[in-house]
Amino acid sequence: MIIKSLELKDYRNYGALSIGLDPGVNIFYGDNAQGKTNILESIYMCSTGKSHRGTKDREIIRFDHDESHIRMLVEGKKACRRIDMHLRRSGRKGIAIDGVPIRKITELFGICRIVLFSPEDLGIIKDSPGVRRRFMDMELCQLDPFYARQLSAYNHVVIQRNSLLKDLYKRQDLRDTLEIWDVQLQKYAVPIILRRRQFISELDKTVRKIHGSLTGGTEEAGLIYLENTNAEDFGIEMANSHEKEIRLGQTLIGPHRDDICFNINGKDVKKYGSQGQQRSISLSLKLSEIEMVRELTGDDPVLLLDDVLSELDRKRQEQLLSGISDIQTLMTCTGVDEFVRDNFHIGRSWNVKSGTVTGGIYG
Repeated sequence: MIIKSLELKDYRNYGALSIGLDPGVNIFYGDNAQGKTNILESIYMCSTGKSHRGTKDREIIRFDHDESHIRMLVEGKKACRRIDMHLRRSGRKGIAIDGVPIRKITELFGICRIVLFSPEDLGIIKDSPGVRRRFMDMELCQLDPFYARQLSAYNHVVIQRNSLLKDLYKRQDLRDTLEIWDVQLQKYAVPIILRRRQFISELDKTVRKIHGSLTGGTEEAGLIYLENTNAEDFGIEMANSHEKEIRLGQTLIGPHRDDICFNINGKDVKKYGSQGQQRSISLSLKLSEIEMVRELTGDDPVLLLDDVLSELDRKRQEQLLSGISDIQTLMTCTGVDEFVRDNFHIGRSWNVKSGTVTGGIYG
């Protein structure tokens, strides 16, 4: 899978941009705050329907403009697909695939599978559980359309159920309606838990293999899926939590409260690992994502590296670059001198300055 071209109009600090991409390594270099990350963000947005920065659509549209457009041409093993995204300052975004509008965001998943590695991802180990849940959800949504639909339905049920729980604190006459939402919650929660359980089990095997290789066998890394409640006892635990949920006005049982534990040599890296170990297992995790997409889809993902090399020491830089030599990569950095010095093959490179992209030089 590769991205053939990208077009932007009134996106962040870009008035208009149209570039063709190399199937190998593409580098966008320049000083900070010039718009390099905006290019990667637009690709992530066009692939998943949302910004990896958590930014609202209206904040992405260029200042003093009402609309923004992204167009991306993706070449898979069987066909080329065109994704068009139309962002509006007032109103919902519009998305079309090959010129045909889609009704649900889940229809977008899987057309362009991407793996993003940014400085923020180096903190996935030590950040909040919500960050790790988003990691699970984004990977699974790209790999499994059924999971994406279940997750969307589940999140809707949680919102509706929370609204009811807040009302129940003052209106006990609504108590009978809670059972209706309990049934719906369990209907969507159980498949999500089981799929996450399977995913983390498979990812654990891959991370162990890759981390062992990166560390020369000196460290054994692993992942543990921390279920808020297991699928088998979901109904019982939900019923037992009713009084506390009504008191607090929120749903306390379900996969929206799950977490992942990363460990090295049997110890929780978040609590006991050094910064170097946390970064090493983050690197192993990203390389494992690439491997899993390959295994499960039979195709390569597109890798986005957002200024991450500057956050890694020389050894980890070499480990990362050696692991991505055969897939399309788009990376941002401040300069290309180090790549040239190390004889790292660059497909195309662009200089980015104040929302203007020049170059597109081969080699």
